[in-house]
Amino acid sequence: MASFFEKLKKGMGIENTEEEVAVEEIEEKPKKMVREKKPKKVEMEAEPIEEKTEKVEEPEIKEKPSQIKVKEEKEKWFGSSVGQLAVDVYQTDDELVIQSTIAGVKPEDLDISIEGDVITIRGAREKPVQDSEINYFYQECYWGQFSREIILPCEVDPSRVEATMKEGVLTVRIPKIEREKKRKIMVKG
Repeated sequence: MASFFEKLKKGMGIENTEEEVAVEEIEEKPKKMVREKKPKKVEMEAEPIEEKTEKVEEPEIKEKPSQIKVKEEKEKWFGSSVGQLAVDVYQTDDELVIQSTIAGVKPEDLDISIEGDVITIRGAREKPVQDSEINYFYQECYWGQFSREIILPCEVDPSRVEATMKEGVLTVRIPKIEREKKRKIMVKG
């Protein structure tokens, strides 16, 4: 039986949209019962497989160049026996100052050098007790060789560098080279 709206649409010459047609078709068709299919069981007898044991020589595994490079990088980052020294670097009007706490290191065991615009501080801190049977609760102190390279942020005079050590604090003072920022040039006539 057609509804009021369907009769009105037919009278006006309006056709049903695709959605309305699809809905009408679904409503008109009787629902079918869907029966689930159960999987069939198949029984098979397996034949025993004969195991053949032959000694096969394993080829020697050689590391690829990329693996060697990764291995070297890991050693460089993690297996390195040289610690990095913690420093403070600041400047005054006349000099650049580098400070670091280096407790337990004698001044004669330090090596400080300047090459170009890089200063390098090297040394070693010896462990006071060398006993392998010590049962540590915490072990945070670094013992062994240490090094630090610092790129100098301004021009300095390496011939006038002074390094002092007082109460475990290393202080390196490097005088700056002052260039005249503005210079008046006389014109001769």
